Amino acid sequence: MKIIGPEQPLIRVLYDDSRPDLRKPDQPRPVRLYSWEPDRPSAARVPLVVVSHGTGGSGRTMDWLARPLRAAGFRVVAFDHHGNNFVDGYEPEGFVRIWDRPRDVSFALDALARERPFGPVGAAGFSLGGYTAAALAGARLDPRLLRAVLTGAVSLPEIPEFPGVLERVRKKYPDEEAARRALDGAGADLSDDRVRAVFQVAPGAGPLVTPRSLAGVRVPVEVRWGGADTVAPYDSDIRPYLEHIPTASGRSAGPEVRHDDFFAPRPADPAARDRVGAEAAAFFRRHLR
Repeated sequence: MKIIGPEQPLIRVLYDDSRPDLRKPDQPRPVRLYSWEPDRPSAARVPLVVVSHGTGGSGRTMDWLARPLRAAGFRVVAFDHHGNNFVDGYEPEGFVRIWDRPRDVSFALDALARERPFGPVGAAGFSLGGYTAAALAGARLDPRLLRAVLTGAVSLPEIPEFPGVLERVRKKYPDEEAARRALDGAGADLSDDRVRAVFQVAPGAGPLVTPRSLAGVRVPVEVRWGGADTVAPYDSDIRPYLEHIPTASGRSAGPEVRHDDFFAPRPADPAARDRVGAEAAAFFRRHLR
């Protein structure tokens, strides 16, 4: 583990023996954590917020969300999802097996709980991380639709971070049995009853999640999106969460806000991240205290 500085996260890597490393199948799956402790330490069990990054991103780029949460008194843990983060590079499964992401979170919560107790848990995520947070509250993927995507029967927009990823997966899993292995666990219930509230920012994978599972979500869910977002458009990606989750509410982060305004060095609306971060902190203060 490594500490970069007083305002920077503690960085460590855990290893999940139940799942293989995508590059070295004889070794366990790595789960990198970025942990921020609250400004004012407390002897009580501090509420914890877990944060999941977007496609091809990293937990280290989620500090815009971690900082206001930490300042509000929360312990914050962000993730690097194996095969889907720019720190150690991309693997095709990291972009397809998105259901491994909530499993990363639950695995880490188990490990953290063994070290010291924590209070109520909230889940937040950006883009594909927004799906991750919802999955921890009960959102489930449709394996039939995922299979149609894998076979090419249903098309998806090109992923800029990994062009041709589906072709790579199809070559690696060319026959019926291999495709079944690639999609193993896709439709599983990955909910974690420790998660008491969810905050989604420009969530992705809306078309791949079953409305029935969203209707079963019972924890409070708050959603923010960009009015000029063409990566996770409102109608295809945001609307399913808002319309089918009975506890969901939300609003646009601004008519000119784009998807990359939440991570780009020169956003169109420089204040969007600050506004949404403050709103996330207020949301979790209401629901985790």
